[in-house]
Amino acid sequence: MSAGQPYAIRQMRMRDHWFTAPLDHAEPAGPSITLYAREISDPALDGQGLPWLLFLQGGPGGRGNRPVALNGWLAEAAKTFRVLMLDQRGTGLSTPANRQTLPLVGDAAAQADYLAHFRATDIVADAELIRAALGSGPWSIFGQSYGGFCALSYLSFAPAGLREVIITGGLGPLAGPADQVYEATFARLMARNAEYFARFPQDRQIVTRIISHAAAVPEFLPTGERLTPERLQMLGNFFGGNTRIDTLHYLLEDAFVPTPDGDRLSDGFLAQVSAQVGRAANPLYALMHESIYVQGAASNWAAARVLARHPEFHPDAAEPLLTGEAVYPWYFEQDPALAPLREVAELLAARTEGWGALYDPVQLGRNTVPVAAAVYSQDIYVDRDISVATAAAVNGLQVWETADFHHDGIADDGEGIFARLLGMVRGTPGEASAVAP
Repeated sequence: MSAGQPYAIRQMRMRDHWFTAPLDHAEPAGPSITLYAREISDPALDGQGLPWLLFLQGGPGGRGNRPVALNGWLAEAAKTFRVLMLDQRGTGLSTPANRQTLPLVGDAAAQADYLAHFRATDIVADAELIRAALGSGPWSIFGQSYGGFCALSYLSFAPAGLREVIITGGLGPLAGPADQVYEATFARLMARNAEYFARFPQDRQIVTRIISHAAAVPEFLPTGERLTPERLQMLGNFFGGNTRIDTLHYLLEDAFVPTPDGDRLSDGFLAQVSAQVGRAANPLYALMHESIYVQGAASNWAAARVLARHPEFHPDAAEPLLTGEAVYPWYFEQDPALAPLREVAELLAARTEGWGALYDPVQLGRNTVPVAAAVYSQDIYVDRDISVATAAAVNGLQVWETADFHHDGIADDGEGIFARLLGMVRGTPGEASAVAP
């Protein structure tokens, strides 16, 4: 372990931490990787020996947040914690895993074997190594989205390292095929499409027009590749947020611009779309996405199979619906950042060996660590019914279900959500009594 000198960004005190971890924790003498984490605290509380809170980011494949101010949930957390913002293995300043670095590992088969060590259980083992290196006793963790999946793995395999757990939008299925996830989330996505087009009826025509135009007229993203109808449909990712749904409306407003060759998609629109549908910044998201549900069996492109059963999402539909976060085989043909990883993606999708258990249902059933989770009733990414079933399987887990937020709830009212859940795990009067069963 090494640590840099403390420094300040506005009202935040920060410190960089670096750790060396085995690629495979079962073989500590084997190849190693570097892990990076940023310590964040309130300078006004410096020197008070505050306990640690580990933040587990959503994803998979997302680096830790880069805050520029002490606000939202971070401001609330900094009242009682030193926050450790981890760049999960393969992301950010930790040893990267992308089209540029993975060839250093070997051929596509070697890369797939390498990436088999980039799942929730490996992230938990990294966290325990970091906790020991920092000299911390059992610490608190906060898991957002995929970070909540990691928190459930932590409760399964290293509960002794945990003081308390907070989860937001991150109670995934404990068992079963990945197909169940996409059946549930596509159903919620259909409802969210209906809600959006009822709210902005004028956008129904323009979305259909844009998708038809992209099929007929070559339009190119700033990264050089042709924009396809399928990638345009990925703008449904905006449906995962309370305010982001309005951002989609603004994006569509100036989609077309008149040119000597007729109406074309504007440069501004294409630039904004590229930022939404490209994976250059987080290729692990696409590579590992379905693996977060896999335990002992291949995913075999589960989302693509489920999508084929829903023709209303097909680009050729009379009024095609927008999709969202799911990953499909064509993704690795159309995105330049992913195209070199196509063979690796196919190997991971077909992989049947090396996908160990992500959870221990027996341990979760006898859990004694205080846990509280926010479940968003209309979440299009982590289904409400699956979340409630998972919560029921974890002894003592308290659920706060709300329809006031979507998947990005902590971006809307992170301060209030964090305070509420922390009060629940600590039994603050007035909070636990408000919990929905």
